[in-house]
Amino acid sequence: MRQSDWKAVFDAAGRAALEHLDSLAERPVMPAADHATIRAALDRPPTAAGIDPARVVGDLAVDLEPYVAAQAGGRYFGFVVGGLHPASFGAELLVTAWDQNAPMFAATPGVAVAEELAAQWLVELLRLPRQSSVGFVTGGQMASFTCLAAARHEVLRAVGWNVEADGLTGAPPVTVVVKAGAHATVLRALRFLGIGERAVVTVDCDDQDRVRPDALARALHAIDGPTIAAVECGNVNTGAFDDFAAVADLADEHRAAGNPTWVHVDGAVMLLAAASPAMAGSVVGLDRLDSWSTDGHKLLNVAYDCGIAICRNAAAHRAAMSVQAAYLEQGTGARDPLDWGPEFSRRARGVPVYATLRSLGRDGVAELVERTSRLARRFADALRDSGRAVIVNEVVPNQVLVRWLARDGEHGHLADEVMAGVRAEGSAFFSGTTYRGERLMRISVSDWATDEHDIDRAVEALLRHARLAAG
Repeated sequence: MRQSDWKAVFDAAGRAALEHLDSLAERPVMPAADHATIRAALDRPPTAAGIDPARVVGDLAVDLEPYVAAQAGGRYFGFVVGGLHPASFGAELLVTAWDQNAPMFAATPGVAVAEELAAQWLVELLRLPRQSSVGFVTGGQMASFTCLAAARHEVLRAVGWNVEADGLTGAPPVTVVVKAGAHATVLRALRFLGIGERAVVTVDCDDQDRVRPDALARALHAIDGPTIAAVECGNVNTGAFDDFAAVADLADEHRAAGNPTWVHVDGAVMLLAAASPAMAGSVVGLDRLDSWSTDGHKLLNVAYDCGIAICRNAAAHRAAMSVQAAYLEQGTGARDPLDWGPEFSRRARGVPVYATLRSLGRDGVAELVERTSRLARRFADALRDSGRAVIVNEVVPNQVLVRWLARDGEHGHLADEVMAGVRAEGSAFFSGTTYRGERLMRISVSDWATDEHDIDRAVEALLRHARLAAG
């Protein structure tokens, strides 16, 4: 075996990693540099002879680290971005060092079993049907894709069509129902699956972007044949939960009328709410639906990338994803990860989930859900009480929508000014959204490391820039 100076590489990377992690509490959340500056710092083309690996890593740390956003530092409130839990960090180091290509038990038995256990623990933690299958994929996008592929398989199988063998040409039409506030990744997944956005039936939501059961009922009554519906556990703007019990009742009625039906739950933002006793009232009926997707790298705080696809009907899940080849070693009786996701070559991304769940424990996961939601309410209360902002949504989980109040009525312009000022000084990071035609600021509290001090520091910066922008 060709040897390398692993210690020198590890020392260079480890030293830089620890310096970065130790700096998170006080470093600027967003680096102050433009594209040209960053490119100039990194533009070191390969030489003919190459460079020692430890030196390359050391150079990379020096050249790139100043331009890395402090997403794991507790004051990154943009988009829906979790931090890096220490157990996940440690597991990621091991997974990288072990360098396991993890599609099958036969190829790498240890990590396959770790992922099998992580899958089992997730299903139990979320109080989902015990027979549910789990796939670890790259993110919420591919988790929804995986679940919707299983849905497409099952509703077409029920009318005698094998979509994996025969494709969609000539297949009975599948009608997909989504709500007006559905996340773009659901529609994108439908494009990947050959269903297309124009084939979608869109139903109305209430003022919190919850699907209206009466609108869903009317849509379903007008549909004959295979049907897929998509709802949400945590809307990306408002954080709202759909009425899962009402949706489940409507799906049962639609099936009873002779229409094969599958309901998918996009839970990228808040599927973990199902692990919290305090959130039990928000997820009634969730376990009656057919599939659930989420991002492990959001609220669970495992490293990027990690998405999780869960299906009640394991046979449909496996039929949509599995592949056979003569050179593979399958049929061992153990769980093969390639049966549950779209990848062949894949990182053992379920191992950090295993480690993080063990570290947090059941109570720790529930506390994480409840604490981030409580901190979101702290944000909302402070901004509302200032008189300079209106909170647009009902703050139930960890998402907040903010309208900054401008004297001239240009509230959206003020939102962008406030966000830009806070970003530029590096005290925190916020992102915006256009919600029902109005430009607003979004706050997502999704990092395990965020505490009350982070919230209060960010609020002070926001209000200071709001006063400056108001003149």
